[in-house]
Amino acid sequence: MTKRALVVGVTGIQGNTLADKLVAEGWEVFGLARTPGDRDGVTPVAADLLDPDDLGRALQGIDPSHVFVTAWLRMKTEAENIRVNAQMLRNLFDALRPAGSVQHVALATGLKHYLGPFEAYGKGTLPKTPFREDQGRLEVENFYYAQEDELFAAARQDGFTWSVHRPHTVIGKAVGNAMNMGQTLAVHATICKETGRKFRFPGSQVQWDSLTDMTDARQLAAQMAWAAVTPQAQNQDFNVVNGDVFRWNWMWFRIAGWFGIEAEEFDGTERPLQEQMADDAAIWAQIAARHGLVESDITRLASPWHSDADLGRPIEVVTDMSKSRRLGFTGYLATDDAFFDLFEQLRADGIIPPA
Repeated sequence: MTKRALVVGVTGIQGNTLADKLVAEGWEVFGLARTPGDRDGVTPVAADLLDPDDLGRALQGIDPSHVFVTAWLRMKTEAENIRVNAQMLRNLFDALRPAGSVQHVALATGLKHYLGPFEAYGKGTLPKTPFREDQGRLEVENFYYAQEDELFAAARQDGFTWSVHRPHTVIGKAVGNAMNMGQTLAVHATICKETGRKFRFPGSQVQWDSLTDMTDARQLAAQMAWAAVTPQAQNQDFNVVNGDVFRWNWMWFRIAGWFGIEAEEFDGTERPLQEQMADDAAIWAQIAARHGLVESDITRLASPWHSDADLGRPIEVVTDMSKSRRLGFTGYLATDDAFFDLFEQLRADGIIPPA
């Protein structure tokens, strides 16, 4: 089998880990982004998914056998999310079509498939947990559904197979990423240590007490790579989480312990990170300057609005992975280890200070 991969969104939290995974497995890898940068073993492809001419020029002669889509743009409304993100995929498939080389396309979406878009997040009639792939779509407009529809239409037209991957909140490293809880909590904990603040849970009582799960970017990458070359995984949608469950009333203290700070027992009062971190830009800039960190702009590292959305949900969120398990995917990571591995990487890369 030809194994020439195009990773779309290679600079993101999902794409960069996936590119590293494919390189390690011996794939020839091309990484597409507006500013792809340099990664070992990855040929950069600079292109704007919203510019068909630019995209066509950039992809000419690459002829990928497998395409992995991890890119999306957040707009002000869900209607705009649908229009823009569907157009990006349509442009991508149009640009790839003339070569006729694509055998499989893997698309990463997420649990908003079951929870609804940001405008209706966790509201209305939701499927029962744990979320399963056969629960189908909600009766609400959702840009994930628009992305899937573009994928399915192109697969029918061009004859390639597909897979859809739905992670929960993704743990991984990415500078400039719009949704990054692990990195956000690392920055917040570092500031708490610097200022002597208590490490206060920002979310809801339900999230504090309920079982939940998360997805390490390495687990998502492993499932996408597996599905791309596994015949029984073709034309299937898959949930993907680490394989364990936990409660935040345990994990919060585990994270605090790693940073050597004091976590406060949750008293039921929601204290969103957007409020707790509202004035932290200057503090972070000072920390970065003192320790010579690689990024002094807190907005390039932390996304408190996204962490608040996840941690403030009024419902339990647990994900079933039986479908891919039955087909042979056996990946597993303990979520506390996923956090700790990320924190170690952030320290090693000079993104957060040494201990």
